Amino acid sequence: MGGSIDLIFKIAGVGILVAAAHWVLKSAGKEDYAFITTLGGVAVVLMWVIYQLGNLFEQVKSVFKLF
Repeated sequence: MGGSIDLIFKIAGVGILVAAAHWVLKSAGKEDYAFITTLGGVAVVLMWVIYQLGNLFEQVKSVFKLF
């Protein structure tokens, strides 16, 4: 259960960092880099979530003894 709380804090931290970087880059007139930064942050968080979903499916499979 502690791992899921850590994941929530990691996602929140990435969100804050990406939002700050986006704001700084957009203020500097670098909208393209701001978009790429945001897209990269979303990709990182999505990979974490997909990894956790894989773990969830493995646990469900082991509980119900599925192949």
